[in-house]
Order: sequence, then C-alpha cells, then structure tokens
Amino acid sequence: MGVVEAALDGGFFVRWLTAAAGLVEREADRLTELDSAIGDADHGANMQRGFAAVVKAMDAEPPGTPGAVLVAAGRQLISTVGGASGPLYGTLLRRAGKSLGEAPQVSVAQLQEGLRAGVDSVRTLGGAAPGDKTMVDALVPAVEALGDSPDAAAAAAEEGARATVPMLAKKGRASYLGERSIGHQDPGATSSALLFAALAEVAR
Repeated sequence: MGVVEAALDGGFFVRWLTAAAGLVEREADRLTELDSAIGDADHGANMQRGFAAVVKAMDAEPPGTPGAVLVAAGRQLISTVGGASGPLYGTLLRRAGKSLGEAPQVSVAQLQEGLRAGVDSVRTLGGAAPGDKTMVDALVPAVEALGDSPDAAAAAAEEGARATVPMLAKKGRASYLGERSIGHQDPGATSSALLFAALAEVAR
C-alpha cells in the first residue's frame, strides 16, 4: 500500500515534525542569510527555536491523534517563534489539526484538506495571495500537489519558493524594500518548502 492510500497515525505526524525540525536546524543559516537580504535576519534562528520546542514538547508528552499533534505543534510555534512567522506557522498547523478533528488515523486526502484549510487561514491572517512573495507561494502549490504524492508536494513547494526570486514583495517585512526585494528568494517560502520536504522524507 502506497502512502497516498495509507492511513497516517499520530506517530507519523510526530515523525514528520521531528524531520522538519532537523531540516530547519540544518538550513537555519541559509534561512537567516535569505532573511538578512530582505527581512530582519532572524528567520533561521526563530524557526530553529520554534521547531526545537515542538520536538521537546512531543518527546515529553506525545499527542495521540494527528489532529492533536498539529494543534499542539501550532501552539508551540505561536508561543516560541518571534516575528510574523510564529503566528503564521502556528495558524497553519493549528487550523489543519482542528480540521482533522479527533480521528486516530487520517488519509493523505484528509491531510490535504486540512492543510488547505490551514493555508486559507494563513492567507486571511497575513492578507497574502500567490505572487506576493511570501510563504503562500510555496504552500499553495504544495497543498494542491499533495493529492498526487508527498514527493510531488515537496517538489511543488521547492519550485514555488524558487519562483519568489524575481517577484516584487507585496506583503511582510520585505515589502518595505520595494524594488530592492526583487532578486531574493523569500525566506518564509523557503522554510515552508522544508516542511513539505520533511513530509516527503517521512512518507517514503
């Protein structure tokens, strides 16, 4: 049975977020470098601190269901990640988790629907649309591609992040730079791509 047809339990979601924490830690310097060009130069450190707190909380008291894992992770990110990233990532995961409800296992299709709800909440909170040079540029194509496979979602997220390079930032800290934001990859889209790279890694 392939992962697209598989039932994903709470343990899978803990492994996903643990893998995401590992990728964020490995790529923290790169995220900060990207953020130093068009932001506050703290995205890598903030994300690293937030996901480390998520893993610590999961180790201490693993939530039982997929929904509970995502809600707990979202809560941790909101309370530990500085700047706009905490509320945005926290909203993404909490809203997705609430959408999954209390089911002990979920399908990839249900995860896709949950993440779609999460992305909609992120768009509402940040007021961003695709093309605004934000995390939304990686999240939207990734969620759409998740119906094909986690690998397809990871590839779509990475492509979406790279596509932010020529864009003019219209939202977030980078928008203050105007034309100077062009030519730089968005750090939020880049860290969003790591989240889906971790999902694909754990699903293999």
